[in-house]
Amino acid sequence: MISDGFNFIAVLLAIAALIKAAEHYGQWRLFRLLPAVVLLYFVVMLCSTFGLWQQTAEINSTFRVVRNNLLPAMIFLMLLKSDLRSIVQLGPRMLGAFLVAVLSIICGFVVSFLLLQSVLDDDAWKTFAALAGSWMGGTANMAAVQAALAIPDSRMGYTLLMDSIDYALWVMLLLALVPHAGRFNRWVGADGSQLQQLGEQLEQQQQQQSPLHHTGLLVLLALSLVVSSGSQALAQWLPQSAFFSATTWSILLVTVAGVVAAMTRLGRLGGSVELSQLMLYLIIALIASRADFAEMAKAPLYVLAGLIVLLVHGAVMVLLARLFKLDLFTCGVASLANIGGVASAPILAAAYSRALIPVGVLMAMLGYIVGTAGGLLVGKILSLLV
Repeated sequence: MISDGFNFIAVLLAIAALIKAAEHYGQWRLFRLLPAVVLLYFVVMLCSTFGLWQQTAEINSTFRVVRNNLLPAMIFLMLLKSDLRSIVQLGPRMLGAFLVAVLSIICGFVVSFLLLQSVLDDDAWKTFAALAGSWMGGTANMAAVQAALAIPDSRMGYTLLMDSIDYALWVMLLLALVPHAGRFNRWVGADGSQLQQLGEQLEQQQQQQSPLHHTGLLVLLALSLVVSSGSQALAQWLPQSAFFSATTWSILLVTVAGVVAAMTRLGRLGGSVELSQLMLYLIIALIASRADFAEMAKAPLYVLAGLIVLLVHGAVMVLLARLFKLDLFTCGVASLANIGGVASAPILAAAYSRALIPVGVLMAMLGYIVGTAGGLLVGKILSLLV
């Protein structure tokens, strides 16, 4: 049984490495249904349930230090590829579709919460807020919202369960609709002829990134930790309330820093994506280390809540596609740029044409930028409904 901080972190990293290696080298069908990051959560939660480590003072201290300092660093690195100048090139229709997707997801959470509020836990709004962070940009935003709202780690099991099961069904539906894009576009009167040219133009720009090099990795690692430290120090001087804690301010500050840095030469350094993913796996493992399977008695109810969110989101997207003549590619990628993030939007884009992959990437990067703020907004709205 583990009782010291170093061995605790070492075991979490070992579990993450084994799962990621199994996904990369094993090519098991399991990973088609459950992403590695979700499987990591449940494996670590299983270890926690069976008491592989104790909640000693040293482990608790290590947990807080690593998670609280690594989270802002990860967000900063994640945003270094979110160059607003490139995102603007997507044009008003793509950006408008993304905004519609965000607003429809927010509406979906409100409707789902109101329908099921009487049978959900009292603090279910926190679980919904964390999922909203994930469904407006990706798992990293979920972790940021969890830290900003001080959501108990035990509640995150429901969030990841909804995120994995409902998300998988949504991805399968959007991919299944690809062969019917022509029929859908004729029905709404959409014209997507300019998308191919935009994708090729964006692909040429993305090829300017520097190759992965240990010097660049060292610079990015050092800078991300300095930004994390500076944002936390500055957050202490800002006005705080029950909703805007020092952690919330530090996450918002580091988000601004990442967006600004993305428009400099730092945004072209190779390695920021890889480093942020490494940090994400450790943060997810840390969150799962405080969870327990015994606390997930209402899992089917939360999965149903996630499906209601997606149904509302899908209905609004179809309605506005008809109203504004948005093609199926634009609607689908705008949706997955939120709900799936950078892991899924490029895959859906590639199902239409490989030249459109950069469009999916940039849409997902936009999701990274707004995801944390979106999750906090959903949390604020739902907390007022309690």
